Amino acid sequence: MTPLRVVSGSANPALAAAVAELLDADALGVVLERFPDGEIRPIVGHVSGQDVYVVQSTAPPVNDNFVELLLLLDACRRSRAARVTAVVPYLGYSRQDRRTVSGQALGLRVVVEAIAGAGAERLVVIDPHTPALESVSPIPVETLTAVPLLAERVSPVRGGDTVIVAPDAGAATLAERYAAITGDSVALVRKYRETESSVSAIALLGDVRNRPAVIVDDMICTGATVEAAVGMLRHHAADIVVAASHGPLAGAAHLHRLDVRRVLVTDTVAHAAVAPPFEVCSVAPLLAEAIARMHEDLPLHDLFAPARMGPRSA
Repeated sequence: MTPLRVVSGSANPALAAAVAELLDADALGVVLERFPDGEIRPIVGHVSGQDVYVVQSTAPPVNDNFVELLLLLDACRRSRAARVTAVVPYLGYSRQDRRTVSGQALGLRVVVEAIAGAGAERLVVIDPHTPALESVSPIPVETLTAVPLLAERVSPVRGGDTVIVAPDAGAATLAERYAAITGDSVALVRKYRETESSVSAIALLGDVRNRPAVIVDDMICTGATVEAAVGMLRHHAADIVVAASHGPLAGAAHLHRLDVRRVLVTDTVAHAAVAPPFEVCSVAPLLAEAIARMHEDLPLHDLFAPARMGPRSA
């Protein structure tokens, strides 16, 4: 069988190392040279004839990490790797899946076409912000989910009195996926986005009175959506927990001051240090399992859909 190789970018080397260890493979480090003007030049080791998985999230600084990903993919291709797969646990530009005003770019399509053009034959992501990703990608996309991992952590007693709360309409389907696992009911917060960093909660659809609430979203960036939802729930819910697949946490430091018991994110984005209420759940086992199956050309379908039980309305 073709040898398997994990190549680690600089965005999240700890995650790449954990994945490689679970696969009993070496994580091939990269020499990252920088020119005085900031231009980067990554150099990979020997990957000729190998099945290569480049692990690199496009987390902040998004543009630097994205360009590094492209250069790593091209370097592996030019080093005659047998097959190159881009493993991008957190894919930036996923919010730019459509144009809302004239003059905007379709950023998601530009990004995935660049990934394919740089040499990736497949793309692996975890809980992308948009379901449109695969439809605009010129290469196959394997979409994994961290929902089962997080659901187990936020709702240890299934079918209890907990309410899974979507902080906006866009997260409603995600909340139903959590509830399908936990057996809990679902509620929805209606919001109005004033600016990119300012959100107002308008109404709460569902009953959370004196019940534990779990606010779920695919990502926490500024924290404005979570903050608005917490403000709506604060005087009604008995307890509040927040869970999100990705935590770029750009300007979300104020979440430490919110009246929530726990904020769970995964390590798709590297976190140098976290303090309560933040907790980090590792997706390394999920990525390792997916890579092992792809290496052996086995199906991944049971890593995609977390639904096991139907949700109840609140």
